Amino acid sequence: MVGMELRQQLKLTQQLVMTPQLQQAIKLLQLSRLELVDVVRQEMTENPVLEEASESPDSAYEGRGASESAPSVEAAPDGEALLLRLERQERRESQADGEVKGAEQVDWDRYLENHANQPPMPAFRPDTEELPNIEATLTKTSSLFDHLLWQVRMSNFTEEEERFALLVIGNLNKFGYLIDEVTIAELAEETGLDADDAEEVLLMIQEFDPPGVASRDLRECLLAQVRVFELDEDVEAIVDRHLSNLEKRNYQAIAKDLKLPLEEIYAAARIISNLEPRPGRNYTSEDINYITPDVYVHKLGDKYFVVPNDDGMPKLKISGYYRAAMSGDAKAREYIQGKLRSAQWLIRSIDQRRRTILKVTECIVDKQREFFDKGIAFLKPMILRDVAESVGMHESTISRVTTNKYVHTPQGIFELKYFFNSSIRRVAEDDIASESVKQAIKQIIDSEEKRKPLSDQKIVEMLKKKGIVIARRTVAKYREMLGILSSSKRRQVY
Repeated sequence: MVGMELRQQLKLTQQLVMTPQLQQAIKLLQLSRLELVDVVRQEMTENPVLEEASESPDSAYEGRGASESAPSVEAAPDGEALLLRLERQERRESQADGEVKGAEQVDWDRYLENHANQPPMPAFRPDTEELPNIEATLTKTSSLFDHLLWQVRMSNFTEEEERFALLVIGNLNKFGYLIDEVTIAELAEETGLDADDAEEVLLMIQEFDPPGVASRDLRECLLAQVRVFELDEDVEAIVDRHLSNLEKRNYQAIAKDLKLPLEEIYAAARIISNLEPRPGRNYTSEDINYITPDVYVHKLGDKYFVVPNDDGMPKLKISGYYRAAMSGDAKAREYIQGKLRSAQWLIRSIDQRRRTILKVTECIVDKQREFFDKGIAFLKPMILRDVAESVGMHESTISRVTTNKYVHTPQGIFELKYFFNSSIRRVAEDDIASESVKQAIKQIIDSEEKRKPLSDQKIVEMLKKKGIVIARRTVAKYREMLGILSSSKRRQVY
């Protein structure tokens, strides 16, 4: 029998402990701009020592040079003014770095005095940005249901027919089709309407504006529009019997079955292509998402400068009102010191997030200089590890920094993730980014002859002449990602 005993043993292990401050810094780093604004305003509500600083026109612009790792501006009146602003920002950063030291032993009286004398966080408002138009500020737009309800009320329906019509327009999807979960027979039975009368009411609804609404499939939708617009019998016959051949552009089979000349089939197909396959989409109310860039990249002479967009971001400072309150009793001082410590870490974490985004963006600008000079076709292959090694950070940190962060460049607004692409091999040249290959495929298809569209294999051969070697299935994958149809469906014969 083995005896049991208690022993003391020393064991050395390595363990990563994430302090609350580190957790907060990581959380702020991965937030988008709008999410960060919400978090800051929530902290201002919960922490009484935090307040918003007023903006100063003297520091309306600041940034960091992409090649010199120094702050700059979009434009400067002269070189001397630019150098003065660079030196002033460097002094601010040195002062901020000095505050980080000795965080555990803080002289709060001196901290509040120094913080009150610091200039507020800068703001940047580009002159090129325009406010949304008046249509974007409407509180409510007319929905498809509202538009159809008005027409139902204006029709001479009986009480049962009107209840049935209301059920029909209340069971439409966003494209204006009757949802699959219900049938006309079920709706008629629920309202006490005869099945034949229900079909007649449905035909009347399908002739409302927009024509074809409340249809059960594409064929029924197009036939309703043929009736409303009083189109030719040939058009109606094609919609009724040959939608599948029309989709495949098999006009010869349609002409043979209807015993019509091929030119008349082309003319009918041209008319059908102008009909609306989704009648309700013009009334679909979807929120428009406006992108506010986190940073701006501006070219000044031969250099690019990365400018943070602090416009709209609350500029935090510690309220001087609580400085006097710290001289009271011990409990009040302990409470205020806790809030001050929390506020200090929040301000420091936001500043660190801002510096990290600038640093990563500067690295991207350095590595993708040709893209900023010439456009998407010159985008280079780049992975997270390339930037991580250059800035001395972990790949996971770079991933957090580039997610949901946007940059305004001379080529447009892009998510920072956009600049990370896999490489495609080129013959006797440097590798090319996959995004550049997509743009090359799009340009080839845009310039093709519409009556004789290029096949995927032909695109492979054309890319090979440019030194880009990819497989046919890769072309098909990129084409689908760009939302481009196959060659058989792109062909236009009229």
